[in-house]
Amino acid sequence: MRKSLSLLLAASALPALLAAPSAWAGTTDDQVRELAERLERLEADNARLRSEMGSMQEQRDAIPPPPPPPPPVAANGPHWSDGDGRRADNDEPRNAVGIALGYSFDMLDHAEGVNKRMIRQLEARQNDELDSIVTLGGSVVAIANAHFSNRADKFGYLMRHPTPNNQRTKHTQEITLASAQLAFTVTPTDDITAYAELLYDPEQSFGAGTLTALSRNQIQLRKAWVMYGNLDKSPIYAAVGKMDVPFGLEDTVSPYTNSTNWHAFAPLAYGGQVGYLKDGLSVRAMAVMGGSQFRGANVPVDGTSIPAKMNNFAVDASYTYKFGDDAQAMLGGSYIHGSAYCQGYPVVHFNPCTDNVPAWSAYGTLNLGRLKVLGEFAQTTKVWPGTHVPDPANPLSQFAASKVTSLTAGGRYNLSASDKPTNLSLEYSRFQAGPDGAPWHRQNQVVAGLSHRVSKSVDLFGEAIHTDGFAPLNFISGGNQ
Repeated sequence: MRKSLSLLLAASALPALLAAPSAWAGTTDDQVRELAERLERLEADNARLRSEMGSMQEQRDAIPPPPPPPPPVAANGPHWSDGDGRRADNDEPRNAVGIALGYSFDMLDHAEGVNKRMIRQLEARQNDELDSIVTLGGSVVAIANAHFSNRADKFGYLMRHPTPNNQRTKHTQEITLASAQLAFTVTPTDDITAYAELLYDPEQSFGAGTLTALSRNQIQLRKAWVMYGNLDKSPIYAAVGKMDVPFGLEDTVSPYTNSTNWHAFAPLAYGGQVGYLKDGLSVRAMAVMGGSQFRGANVPVDGTSIPAKMNNFAVDASYTYKFGDDAQAMLGGSYIHGSAYCQGYPVVHFNPCTDNVPAWSAYGTLNLGRLKVLGEFAQTTKVWPGTHVPDPANPLSQFAASKVTSLTAGGRYNLSASDKPTNLSLEYSRFQAGPDGAPWHRQNQVVAGLSHRVSKSVDLFGEAIHTDGFAPLNFISGGNQ
């Protein structure tokens, strides 16, 4: 632009110079002077314009060029907003579906962390273990065993329902599928976690018939919840759904067989849970639906077992103290307003109760490197009405109603220093539901176990189990004949 403007100004001045000689002959000194002044003004204007154009060009050169346009995005591609479907570290879209072997093993393990699945999820999210929007997990437990009893058709092993439909004579054997599970963990945002778990467990199914009956070979939605919580933002979390009630420890050091505490006092119910987790302190409270829940919780609703009111609850608190790189101790206690031990005689599970029977629990664990020790005690605050036979003509009426108690103590030692532990364990647990001399007085269980972790998600194990006593919860004090 500067060059074209200069030529234009020069061309404008040239005709005046060419025209001057033809007029000089008749001009006066005043006219010559006037013409010279005009030329000087014209040259001054030309210099001023050239200076202004130079300044304008310098200003334009100082302005940075505009940024390049963004690359085109496919019209049907996914759209992720901040904190919604992106990786926290690089803002790239996350995988839609993935797996997390260690996390899934812990979530589906029925032996440890039994009622702390939500805490495991919160910690997994904090540690970036769940890097996919949907995390799939699965478990298959296949077993082979042999049972021996000193009374025909009476087998007290608690990991399968002790019914004459499935265990006959004094010796039984089986090679079977104990359970199969499929789990989905969904993390649509940084703060929301959803979970659902499908379970197939013919060994412990409440269905009638033999192990191969269709009624015992069903798939159920065992647990499912939606949780709001993010430990990076707040120690408080909340969840709603079908979940383990925060009552007791309910864990075992055995590789497979649950303790009698779990069998007696591990509730599963609909409700809403609120928790606090920070600096080793864990506090949990759950509003539990009334009526007869899936297991371990029952409060009457208008004289029925219909779950129509939120009239049951549980609270749990524990503290974990770390005193070394691989050493820690944990102590805790729990209370539930309505345990399962409220029915009158004859006892039939899920039947209505006349009143609730609360229970409390105290527990602790100690981890010292390769050694783990645990202990737990739970008891109802009132007697179980159904443990007394109300018929004076029945000889069993001599036994008074009793509180229900359960005790577990065990230890486990890792024989291997590698990341594939080989564990040797020994555990004693006891269930007591009647006074001395009553046929339903107690059932003791001792389990010696050996297991080897082949990988993050594969365990091989063997157990030797001894049970003393036979106390099935249905018709525990008779009444079924």
